[in-house]
Amino acid sequence: MNGNLDSAVFGGGCFWCTEALFQRLKGVEKVESGYAGGHTENPTYEQVTSEETGHAEVIKITFDPAIIPYSELLEVFWRTHNPTTLNQQGNDHGTQYRSIILFNSEAQKLQAQESMTAAQAAKIWADKFTTEIVALTKYYPAEGYHQNYYDANGNQPYCTFVIDPKIQKLQKEFADKLKH
Repeated sequence: MNGNLDSAVFGGGCFWCTEALFQRLKGVEKVESGYAGGHTENPTYEQVTSEETGHAEVIKITFDPAIIPYSELLEVFWRTHNPTTLNQQGNDHGTQYRSIILFNSEAQKLQAQESMTAAQAAKIWADKFTTEIVALTKYYPAEGYHQNYYDANGNQPYCTFVIDPKIQKLQKEFADKLKH
């Protein structure tokens, strides 16, 4: 990573969904699916889905803040998943699907807190947010078959029924931030 890039770690449900969304944003250099927020070292997908590791499915975004600042990533995060449902996104249930922001600096922590307060005040979702904002201690990349899942498997039913509508929403609400 060169000195001009930064990283952000978000969990907003299934990492296949969030990865597919953030990959499409200008200024995002890389998105990697992984696990964070738990206590088990080097967890596997099977361990995470058992809900015994404490980890959430997350994405690690490598981005150029000169093109897309962290504050804009947060805006996309709030609008492309439901931060009011505890341990759930749509039909995906479990602690691994919780809404979580894992900050890597005090500046990110403050921006995330301020952004969440503003998003709640704007009533972009009717209910109270359940999103955790916690320090990133360890991040573990997910297995290879989870990486770039949507682009490699876009015709799968889960992608068609769950991810496609999220991408359509992203295209409608954030057209100016998308790669061409």
